[in-house]
Amino acid sequence: MRDRTSRRWAEFKESRFLPATVLALMLAAAAGLFAGSYTYAMADPTPHRVPVAVVGVSHQTVRGTAFAAGLEKRLNASLALSFEPGFEQALQAVEAQRVFGVLVVRGDDVTLYTSSASGASVAQLLTEAAPAVARQIGVRLTIRDLKPLQRGDPRGLALFYITLASVVIGFVGAVQLNAHASGLAPWERVAFTAAYAALGALAIVAAVDWVLGAVRLPVPESWFILALTMFASGMLFTMFHTLIGRWAMVPTWGLMVLLGNPSSGGAVSWPLLPSPLGLIGRWLPPGASVNAQHTAVYFGGHQRLMPFLVLAAWALVSCAVFLIFEAGRGENADTG
Repeated sequence: MRDRTSRRWAEFKESRFLPATVLALMLAAAAGLFAGSYTYAMADPTPHRVPVAVVGVSHQTVRGTAFAAGLEKRLNASLALSFEPGFEQALQAVEAQRVFGVLVVRGDDVTLYTSSASGASVAQLLTEAAPAVARQIGVRLTIRDLKPLQRGDPRGLALFYITLASVVIGFVGAVQLNAHASGLAPWERVAFTAAYAALGALAIVAAVDWVLGAVRLPVPESWFILALTMFASGMLFTMFHTLIGRWAMVPTWGLMVLLGNPSSGGAVSWPLLPSPLGLIGRWLPPGASVNAQHTAVYFGGHQRLMPFLVLAAWALVSCAVFLIFEAGRGENADTG
């Protein structure tokens, strides 16, 4: 009996059914992980730490202290308060994306300035919680939006969608190059990956801005960000394919889709993400791309270098590993 089982297992391992069975099990696991990761990150966003600027010395008043404490209790989160000497300094903090709102207290008058462009989900939570707190402590509340979203993107999801498109098409393009243009030399593979990344990014800009008019994009900057994202995603798959062959989609999908997209801050702002995702997401290509695109569209003049360094690092490391390993294979083949 044991010999028969061993023989059948040996036959199964050599048959065409083994990779198909492994693939079926992996796809089933991927389906559960895909649904679970997005549900974990997005289904019930809960604030943990919300940066808010407070203007002047009025935070020392009883009303100001009571309102901030009541808002924290209502949100079940801590407000990371930064005290600014004037309203202009608070506006600069919003522009620099250090805070998601500004709180001004003058006696019994409270003004809450939200910034939908900084994070629509955070602004919505603050707007929903503040009136109840104001009624509870007996102050007059005014809510204003300092940085509203563009009219064609009322929920602030367009930038997440275009980033998702660049990520997915980036590695799908690399899969297709590997399947249908496997004869390309290594440097030619890199060049064609860069080519479809540039063309694909331009197509995304054209569809979202020029055709649909959903969101007005700063074309050169948005185009570059999308192209760099698509290129990094494509080269990541190409690197993994060089390292582990036909199972390259597993780590690519895991890093870019299962982990990267839910933690990017595009669909749910980072103060509402589970803490580990909020930290990890900024160091992965989707999160870096969303951050760079978000600043380019809504906070022009305050662009930061770090998201571009993250994208460039992933792209350069992937290219380097791919080219080095391919060069080594070529030398071995010539020796053989």
